[in-house]
Amino acid sequence: MDATTEELKKRFAQALEKSFGNEYRDLDPMIVVASNPLFGDYQANLAMSLSKKLKQPPKAIAQSLVANLAISDFCEPVSIAGPGFINIKLQPAYLEKQLQKVYEDTRLGIEPAKSPQRVIVDFSSPNIAKEMHVGHLRSTIIGDCLARILEFRGHKVLRINHVGDWGTQFGMLIAYLKEAYPEALTTQDALDLGDLVTLYRQAKQRFDSDITFQEIARESVVKLQSGDVEARKAWELLCIQSRREFEIIYNLLDVKLEERGESFYNPLLSEVVKDLEATGLLVEDAGAKCVFLEGFSNKEGKPLPLIVQKSDGGYNYATTDLAALRYRIEVDRADRIIYVTDAGQSSHFAQVFQVAKRAGWLTDRIDIVHVPFGLVQGEDGKKLKTRSGDTVRLKDLLDEAIARFSEYLEVDLKAKEREESQEFKETVAKVVGISAVKYADLSQNRLSNYIFSYDKMLAPLGNTAPYILYAYARIRSIGRQGNISFDDLLRDESIKLTEEMELSLAKHLLQFSEALQEVEKDLFPNRICQYLFELSQKFNKFFEHCPVLKSAEPVRTSRLLLCDLTSRTLKLGLSLLGIDVLERM
Repeated sequence: MDATTEELKKRFAQALEKSFGNEYRDLDPMIVVASNPLFGDYQANLAMSLSKKLKQPPKAIAQSLVANLAISDFCEPVSIAGPGFINIKLQPAYLEKQLQKVYEDTRLGIEPAKSPQRVIVDFSSPNIAKEMHVGHLRSTIIGDCLARILEFRGHKVLRINHVGDWGTQFGMLIAYLKEAYPEALTTQDALDLGDLVTLYRQAKQRFDSDITFQEIARESVVKLQSGDVEARKAWELLCIQSRREFEIIYNLLDVKLEERGESFYNPLLSEVVKDLEATGLLVEDAGAKCVFLEGFSNKEGKPLPLIVQKSDGGYNYATTDLAALRYRIEVDRADRIIYVTDAGQSSHFAQVFQVAKRAGWLTDRIDIVHVPFGLVQGEDGKKLKTRSGDTVRLKDLLDEAIARFSEYLEVDLKAKEREESQEFKETVAKVVGISAVKYADLSQNRLSNYIFSYDKMLAPLGNTAPYILYAYARIRSIGRQGNISFDDLLRDESIKLTEEMELSLAKHLLQFSEALQEVEKDLFPNRICQYLFELSQKFNKFFEHCPVLKSAEPVRTSRLLLCDLTSRTLKLGLSLLGIDVLERM
């Protein structure tokens, strides 16, 4: 109902001018959705803020505004509550008209952004030669959701996977594989990723304890960085093997990404150093080239340096991030850059952004934001681990969710004496299992840690994916029971709102656009989840109190239209979360 809010603001501007003069016309009327539907649909709270300036009681100000407020063409008579709250209730006829417009629109009344932007969303970012684990879950799911919403709003989105595919660890791994498993460096598919991870751990142990091996590993790094053919071939094979395993996860999650690993920016690192030297920001400290940061200090209270080039001439993580940011600004010409990583990297990104601003790369033209998130915790409230204490592999976590819902589905079907094909059961288990994991994550305030619980996320009641998927499937079953084609419903028929449950559902349906625009702005996906959960609740109440198929015409068709619009809204909302719907469950 964003169009309604804008119209109310316009009418209040006119009332302000008539009541107190032209200088008050542009004041914010402070219109919010009413917290209690008993008082109306909206509430205007500006009377209290004007009291001191006008030297009048808030109630008198509210009464003056109401006397000059011309909204009778789409609102019920306005009331004043408490010290001066102005309560506004929309007319059912107006709601019907707005709902009809939404119903007839394939985008459900959600217009594309007026000024589309070039947006980069940097998310997921696993490391080559390591398996994706639960730590990658939030970045991947949140980043994909934000990208989907921005794409739907009409922005040109570049989904970047900044994988860790470069650095000293590859010299170490290549050196170790030459001894332990040389075939892996010359033959594709010689190892699976699980074996590669084990060998990586062994290589790290060897590196930490063997000085001679450290030297060999460093020589391998030099060869790789200098373009040695053999080293480069070995590195490419390791990358190919890892990418293939990552792709299995991304396919399960239905996530699309464009890979630009650390190696992509490697040729640009020296230019970063030259650029920072030219601006006078670089300072040599103990042989390293640094930028001393403003607002950051070490334990001694001295300015903290961001090392751009190490004393041995090598580069580090910060250098690569500076090169990536510079490329995104100068080559990709991004208007908005969004980094989706855990909250532990907030300080790092604040430092990188500061250097980029001081260097003149990052200007006010660009909206740059770090989207931090909390930890995924086990039932004990600690970081989620396996029983053996290892980090949980993401593939295992997703497979477990599918397996658990498959068991639940078998029990449910048996209790209901329903016979379904194996293909049906496998499809439902996969969709609900993956959806439950995604939704459980996205429904949390991303700044908070959350406890990972299969029982809670797979529950058919509460703010869960199964509950919302059931609501959608219930609506589709209405169509099957009544032998109705929803596509053919809208001819000369219209939606009529007479019952309280119909009005409640209708108003919520009209708030979808506002919910979506809030997420586009503040990047909190849980707002969409909360909206969809409340929509499912309101539909279920409507369905319980308002017969659909058994009602006489024209009520029957009107309620079918309400059902159809609800299902379309649920489907679109879930798709923006990266969740598929099911016609039957």
